[in-house]
Amino acid sequence: MGAPVPDGIWLPDLCRLPRLLTMLGLAQLTVVLVMLVPMATPPWDGAQFVSASGYALWLALSVSVLLCAGRKRLSRLPMRVGATAALGLALTVAVIASAVVHGLFASIAEDPALPGFGRFVGGSAAAVVLLTAIALRYFYVIDRWQAQVGAQARAEADALQARIRPHFLFNSMNMIATLLRRDPEVAERAVLDLSDLFRAALGAGGGTSTLADEVSLAEQYLSIEQLRLGDRLQLHWSKGDDLPWSMPMPRLVLQPLLENAVLHGISRLPEGGTIDVVLEAHEGMLAIAVSNPSLPPSDAPAQGAGHAQASIAHRLGYAFGPRASMRYGWNAGRYACTIRVPVADSAPAWTGSGRP
Repeated sequence: MGAPVPDGIWLPDLCRLPRLLTMLGLAQLTVVLVMLVPMATPPWDGAQFVSASGYALWLALSVSVLLCAGRKRLSRLPMRVGATAALGLALTVAVIASAVVHGLFASIAEDPALPGFGRFVGGSAAAVVLLTAIALRYFYVIDRWQAQVGAQARAEADALQARIRPHFLFNSMNMIATLLRRDPEVAERAVLDLSDLFRAALGAGGGTSTLADEVSLAEQYLSIEQLRLGDRLQLHWSKGDDLPWSMPMPRLVLQPLLENAVLHGISRLPEGGTIDVVLEAHEGMLAIAVSNPSLPPSDAPAQGAGHAQASIAHRLGYAFGPRASMRYGWNAGRYACTIRVPVADSAPAWTGSGRP
């Protein structure tokens, strides 16, 4: 996905390489279409095609650079005024550049294929303004759509605060009150873990986390649940080698999956069970799998089929694109959920051992 649009900057960013290449591609496509249109003039030869291509690419590059440089200033204007000013700049560039090019070609040699001054300048200016307007409108719509998707993802992340349910808070506080008399040091550690958990929940809608932070938060959550459930809750972590611990991740990706495992799995079984958490990085993909014993779907609500998993899948898709995936289901007495996301190239691998 594209970078988020800064507040107040409505003019599309033509400094980004994919968009600059799009502008150049539109210019080249225009040259090809003009060459293919039947006209009274003789067909273009190779030299004329190269000259026209160079001229069109130069115009597109000049307009793109100018709009890139003036993006912030133009965005300070009302949208209609700023859009008109942007097209006015494109028109000015096209008129000046086409007049200079026509004068140079006319002075070098008499070419019967060269259009008249007015036709050449007017046609170039009209084409530049039309293509610039189409490109800006297209990129504007894309930016608005991406901003809307991002806002929805942040709203869903904020809604995950409800995943740390009131009953979990009340049970945790009662447990801590009991521990204060029996084991003050354990109670203090539980209070710190609980505060970190709620701090992460309150900040779920803003910024990003890392894989290391997500795993650390999940471990803190599970340590609280282990104090509450005792031997009914067993854990098995499997952390592969060279995991990208500093890799950016959306907030609250792993903890809600583990909360589902506790709430819909372990707490519903009198004997409890073991939650398995597996983290692996292989062939440019990070896989995080959570599995736990669970009642059959016919005897219990579909675990994790609610808002948490839908929100996580949506936010992963927004952050990592179509390569991100989530699979979940019940099989042979266990419920499993696996997420896969591409590893960011800039995320250095953690080569240490144990907890990040």
